[in-house]
Amino acid sequence: MAIKAICRECLWSGPDRVQRCPRCASRRVVSHAELDSLHIAHLDCDAFYASVEKRDRPELRDLPVIVGGGHRGVVSTACYVARLYGVGSAMPMFKALKACPDAVVIKPDFRKYVAESERIFGAVEKLTPLVQTLSLDEAWLDLAGTERLNGGCPAWQLIRLQKQIEDETGLTVSIGLATNRFLAKIASELDKPRGFSVIGTEAKALLAPRPVGILPGVGPVFRKTLQSDGFATVGDLAAADPRDLIKRYGETGLRLSDLAHGRDARAVNPDRERKGMSAETTFNADLTSAGDLEAELWPLCEKLASKARRDGVASRVLVLKLRRTDFKIITRRISLPEPVQTARALFAAGRRLMGPELGIPYRLIGIGMGEVIDAVDAPALFQTTESRTLKTETAIDALRARFGAGAVVAGRALKG
Repeated sequence: MAIKAICRECLWSGPDRVQRCPRCASRRVVSHAELDSLHIAHLDCDAFYASVEKRDRPELRDLPVIVGGGHRGVVSTACYVARLYGVGSAMPMFKALKACPDAVVIKPDFRKYVAESERIFGAVEKLTPLVQTLSLDEAWLDLAGTERLNGGCPAWQLIRLQKQIEDETGLTVSIGLATNRFLAKIASELDKPRGFSVIGTEAKALLAPRPVGILPGVGPVFRKTLQSDGFATVGDLAAADPRDLIKRYGETGLRLSDLAHGRDARAVNPDRERKGMSAETTFNADLTSAGDLEAELWPLCEKLASKARRDGVASRVLVLKLRRTDFKIITRRISLPEPVQTARALFAAGRRLMGPELGIPYRLIGIGMGEVIDAVDAPALFQTTESRTLKTETAIDALRARFGAGAVVAGRALKG
């Protein structure tokens, strides 16, 4: 029997598209003509860090909650109440508190968030081994061929999973189901929080009126470039000749054309399940001065950035690690406006994070990239310092690969 509708309350399923469940009368019904044929999904925990805090402190349920650093830090997560005031992730804390002065600010407790993430994705991985985790709170899934094993089509499995997660953890997730990774992620954002949305062959028409900024790889700078070139909506890109887009934007132009038509050939790759990557070194003698510590930090940034480019990943969450002579470990994090993958950006962030910790001796330093993403999903950086540096460092990668690691030694100017 073909399945066109599933009730999110009682899990009833049927062959006809309906607005209300014939079994329990609930209106929480997912209906779509292709419901039983789609198998690529994106799962996103709703305002994850803030939701964990609200669950554990019920008195905060109706209050605006911000999880983040001090006055000079940034917002890690804002609950949906705080978002009504214009508070968003990566916003400087002083701006967030100006927008929402009555917000309850909570320092992140990553041990708690990691534990909850493991509970949620432990349940996910029981359905399929094809899970590509993007961060602690989101992942892509491919449920092709799991119908007999799990007792229903992918849509039914996902609706059951969504209900199970909420019942067992007290947290909600939003799920998008579609023909590919790009559309699945778009779908998961259509009905947050606690949503379940489906995109099928109607993708091109659904995308057409939306702004180009919804496309992965289109950040604020590139969006302005596209708009000035006459491409304000996804439909404008879809109507353009791909050859013209390639002429204007290179390989990015071809990808823009594909995305505008709802095409994305990337497979769900569990081997890319990586929440972070890092490089560190222990000193032969304890170091105290900024100059000495920076001299050790720079080659680590080069090593990490080169690996990130080789693996095709980027991150906007950068972490500095220092170990004191008494073996106490100090870690400091920063969230950048856009993902990076250059040594220059890593070094600048590491130097900034190191500033407050100077003046005492250390025995180890490390730099890390947290919550890495596919570089193809990172905002395209056109005519920015990061984009220019990326071209330079990519060229250095090629020279070193051909002539050896010592063929090119980056000057101190690169670290600026």
